[in-house]
Amino acid sequence: MAYGNFGGFGGANLGNLMRQAQKMQEEMTRAKQELEESEFTSSVGGGMVEVKMMGNRELKSIKIKPEVVDPEDVEMLEDLVVSAVNDVLGQISRKEKESMPSMPGMM
Repeated sequence: MAYGNFGGFGGANLGNLMRQAQKMQEEMTRAKQELEESEFTSSVGGGMVEVKMMGNRELKSIKIKPEVVDPEDVEMLEDLVVSAVNDVLGQISRKEKESMPSMPGMM
């Protein structure tokens, strides 16, 4: 048994593997930072409710048009806000999956 080759990897091969792993880590860090700094917007109810959120899931703003505020139907407004927030979170999740480099055996 050869103890010096790390289970079959030669020194050069191990060095290449380590460089590839470091490069992948750098790409993942860069992609994560870009995602976190991106702004996502969702508009629902024909533009009645708009939500802006950063890629790090920090809520930036919620805009509600006055005509959608009906004291007799608060539930509709609540549903619109929930729908807009869920939509923008879905956008972030999809972008996250698209932008993160994939590694064999991961994700």
